[in-house]
Amino acid sequence: MSADRPRGGRPRGPRAGNRPGNRSRRERGGAGLPGEAALRQILLPAPATAPLRQVGRRFVLALLVMLATIAIVYLGRNGYRDSAHDHLDLLGSAYYATVTLSTTGYGDITPVSDSARLVNILLITPLRVLFLIILVGTTLEVLTTRTRQLWRIKHWRADVDEHVVVVGYGTKGRHAVETLLQKGVRRDRIVVVDPEPASVRAANEDGLVGVLGDATRTEVLRRAEVERAAQIVIGTQRDDTAVLVTLTARQLNRRATVVVAVREDENAPLLRQSGADVVVTSSSSAGRMLGVSSLSPHTGAVLDDLLTVGNGLDMIDRPVTAAETGRSPHDCVDLVVSVVRGNRRLPYTDPETAVLKSTDRLIVIRLAADADPV
Repeated sequence: MSADRPRGGRPRGPRAGNRPGNRSRRERGGAGLPGEAALRQILLPAPATAPLRQVGRRFVLALLVMLATIAIVYLGRNGYRDSAHDHLDLLGSAYYATVTLSTTGYGDITPVSDSARLVNILLITPLRVLFLIILVGTTLEVLTTRTRQLWRIKHWRADVDEHVVVVGYGTKGRHAVETLLQKGVRRDRIVVVDPEPASVRAANEDGLVGVLGDATRTEVLRRAEVERAAQIVIGTQRDDTAVLVTLTARQLNRRATVVVAVREDENAPLLRQSGADVVVTSSSSAGRMLGVSSLSPHTGAVLDDLLTVGNGLDMIDRPVTAAETGRSPHDCVDLVVSVVRGNRRLPYTDPETAVLKSTDRLIVIRLAADADPV
């Protein structure tokens, strides 16, 4: 196998029109968005209203409109002529309101005075229109919901910044999101990109923004505002797809931290060459866990505990405190397993870490109850 072809399938070459040039912020925001068609590929989470509740709400509104109409007619009853009675009573007012609002109009009760006709023009007719709108509320609600959703999407695209883009909402993507949430990342700062409608709907049900489409395409990642993302997590099913997504994402965003999951170890160097900051090999990681657990089940359980946020012990990344500056990692309250200095990760036994600097970061193990979000 050649070094530039990942195992797991032949990658499709990047399309000529997918690579961005030097364009303005306004052009970047509108690229690949031909009107409402592309915006509909962005799904924002929204609380669902039960159908029975919707029907009940419309029934109450219709009843209020009818009661208001009955009251108006009854107050001006002297201006109406009832062919069946000498005068218009409360029942006649309710009858007139019903046939008028439903546009039936039998004609047995009619407004005859100028004031009654004026009230019908200014009040009864608008109430009739409102009543009909409530009756056809389903169609109207679909139209207003669509308009409101488009407005929310445009508002979200204008405000989203320094967020996390998760490509793929399968097992890896779901667990990555779960960990991010437990680490304190807000749901509105996570955007899921997936080509499967069911996966995007699942992300919506979990309260996340979803973008439907192939993440190897530039316009799809633009819809997720990947250019302004702080972190990009790629958990696709195929290694060749992960390479293409990494290349596309890195070309759109040079500063974001890109974390990629692959199945095969031999594809990890190619991912790093493509711009990935961290490559996690799922098969080898699982194999190491299996080997350790087979020799020592308790060791395997502890490792799993460390990888599960909020359960027993947590491994966190935190800055050096003022009290720890100038001291040894052994003097820290937490159990220090590594020191990050600049772009280097040093084991705590390294002679360089004997004296901690204020700019260092520590990888420590502490009780989950005491682990503050990073």
